[in-house]
Amino acid sequence: MTENIENSEVVETPVELTAGEMLHNARTTGRRKREIPTISKQLCIREEFLEALESGNYGFIPEPVYILGFARNYAMELGLDPDEIVNKIKREMGLISDCVADDDEDVSACAMPSIKEERGLKVFFGKVYQFIYQHWIWFLGGIVAIALVVLGVVLLSPGDQEANTPAEVAPVVATVSEPEYKVAVRERFGTDNRDKANVVLQATQESWVKIEDGRGNTVFSRVLVPGDIYYVPADDKYKATFGNAGGVDIWVDGTLAPKAGDAHTRKSGISMSPESLMATK
Repeated sequence: MTENIENSEVVETPVELTAGEMLHNARTTGRRKREIPTISKQLCIREEFLEALESGNYGFIPEPVYILGFARNYAMELGLDPDEIVNKIKREMGLISDCVADDDEDVSACAMPSIKEERGLKVFFGKVYQFIYQHWIWFLGGIVAIALVVLGVVLLSPGDQEANTPAEVAPVVATVSEPEYKVAVRERFGTDNRDKANVVLQATQESWVKIEDGRGNTVFSRVLVPGDIYYVPADDKYKATFGNAGGVDIWVDGTLAPKAGDAHTRKSGISMSPESLMATK
């Protein structure tokens, strides 16, 4: 009996790597080993942020959109599937759930977030009720004051003759013409250049965008998410680098220019000259 137990094979279940472990292994193993400072300069991402991604210390990076944007560019630079890395990080951060509830399976684990959320709401409203209860006289005074103001407005409102008088039409203020973007605008950057910008960039996918002037100085560097736009300064000497060239729409004087490259392809040294952009094939 003992011999059978000792001779039996032990089957080990493979452990799934985290997103950080996959990034670290891709950078440190294989023929092309690379150092973080080198990649940091190429991607214009701080070394501490790359180290945080590899160690899984996502709280060190300020916003989730930056975490996912940096991770996508880092994964593409290391030859990994960016969607797999981003989805892993979302699961590790709790932005999406892994639990799949079948009819025969225990769904208690999937229900936990809802229970926690319900408890949190109860605690919040309990504190609000306690605060109102302790300061009820101030709330009552505020309600009375609002009622008096409303009553005064009603009593002092103009008569029926004035009410029937057509209201003056507010003058129409001319606005700067904008391109007919394919994606609804989320956030605008470089608004100081808005009135004179011949070139406007809009992200249709997550993409890191860097703009440099004629001397090589960086004037803009940010991960844009779908809907974000950037007004490029009106000067033919500016050049751009896209972490995801196929994910950026380039508008020249309201006309959509050809893409600078394919999706998930890094392109650099792209001239922001309107003539150059429209001549791209």
